[in-house]
Amino acid sequence: MIKYVVALFILLISSCNKSNLSPACFKGKLVAKGVCMNYVIQITEGDVDKALYEPSWQNPLTNTTYQNVFGLGSICTFPSTIKEGDEFYFSIPKNPIVQNCPQCKAFSPIPSKKISIEICNLGVL
Repeated sequence: MIKYVVALFILLISSCNKSNLSPACFKGKLVAKGVCMNYVIQITEGDVDKALYEPSWQNPLTNTTYQNVFGLGSICTFPSTIKEGDEFYFSIPKNPIVQNCPQCKAFSPIPSKKISIEICNLGVL
């Protein structure tokens, strides 16, 4: 009997690989909710690749400076329930969903770097 339990355990371990594991989740905050999904998200927790976001960015309309921010790239899939000032957890998918939903062209300033994200949970903190 122990042989079968050990064999099952080995089979389960060998079937696990990184693609089956959930992606790392980071904590962010929606700091600016501009028109037409021109959103600015600040990274508040987690080790996100520094090449993906702006370490410092000043909104030219308000002169407010934000640290560790990026523009939202996943405008079609970002939940409308998240409001400016809300914190939430997100992941950065290796293969983001193509964003081909209609978007108006009104302009609100955002950082030059954009990231497509997925929300890890729907509960806002």
